[in-house]
Amino acid sequence: MTSTHDQRRQRDADLDPLHTPQTLDDKETRIAIAGHPIHAMLVAFPIALTVCTLGADLFYWWTGDAFWARAGLWAIGMGFLMGLAAGVSGTVELLMVPGIRARAASWTHFTLAVVLLSMMGANFGLRLSGFEQAVLPWGILLSALCLAFTGLTGWHGGKLVFDYQLGTVGKGS
Repeated sequence: MTSTHDQRRQRDADLDPLHTPQTLDDKETRIAIAGHPIHAMLVAFPIALTVCTLGADLFYWWTGDAFWARAGLWAIGMGFLMGLAAGVSGTVELLMVPGIRARAASWTHFTLAVVLLSMMGANFGLRLSGFEQAVLPWGILLSALCLAFTGLTGWHGGKLVFDYQLGTVGKGS
């Protein structure tokens, strides 16, 4: 038989998630291939392609060669698409794993990643109507901003993995 105090605590937990006990030890990935987390494998592509986009923009600015403007279009486009794939796998992890979902730092990483994807999408969309004209000044500025947000988002994501071992396989607590 449960006490009135236990019933009140359960009712409070049902009404207010702040009173719900945290499940911090359940932090293993649910989305993996042969024990390798999909999100961790996918994020390398948008990171590298964001760096490549800024590099292509700088080379276009320096040389005026249309090849670099076109390379920037392809780099940010593929970076955006791969970022969407990484975002889907990361969001599934966030929502499925209680130990990830329970940490505020995970939500910070998620929010930064959504902002980054929005900027990457805007950068790509800007270039679709004329990739050469889009580079200077707005394309290169957006590329630099995307790279800054990539660093910030990646730093928070790395902190989650290396400090909390979130989204790993078989690491235990």
